[in-house]
Amino acid sequence: MAMAWIWTVMVGGAILCGLATGRGEAVSAAALEGAGAGIELCLAMAGTLCLWMGIMEVMRRSGLAGGLSRLLRPVLGRLYPDFAGERGVMDAVSANVSANLLGLGNAATPLGLEAARRMAERSPGEASDSLCMLVVCNTASIQLIPATVAGLRAAAGCQTPFDILPAVWLTSALSVTAGVLAARLFSRLWR
Repeated sequence: MAMAWIWTVMVGGAILCGLATGRGEAVSAAALEGAGAGIELCLAMAGTLCLWMGIMEVMRRSGLAGGLSRLLRPVLGRLYPDFAGERGVMDAVSANVSANLLGLGNAATPLGLEAARRMAERSPGEASDSLCMLVVCNTASIQLIPATVAGLRAAAGCQTPFDILPAVWLTSALSVTAGVLAARLFSRLWR
């Protein structure tokens, strides 16, 4: 709700400044141009997201997602030791990690919320160390294929939208490592 007020104040301020400086026509032209560009970007991104969401659905139906879940289970079991034996929680976490690996933040969000809901059932009203680790790993997330960023780059006219892969791999690995280490450190400090 606060963001709605902030955006309203910013847009209202921009309109008032444009009118006060005698540039009302430029403000309205920029608003219309921006709205058109926003629609074009949304349509370009919708195609990219539909493609990768479709790939995720094919992976799920073919059993590849389950295989990936089994492959990730030893690593995820060490990150979330409280839930290593609970298949439902670990499946939700591994689905979230899979979506993040493909760079699908929009798809990873509901999967992460499902994993968090399942984790929170054990200790309602209190964030466990595993739940905090889930938030850290979901936020930092290692990305093998940054589909959303590549889609944005392609929509902006980039001819080689995936040339950022080495930088994405390095920065996402470093951010997850730093996040996991910080979460482990803080969980031990506040016991």
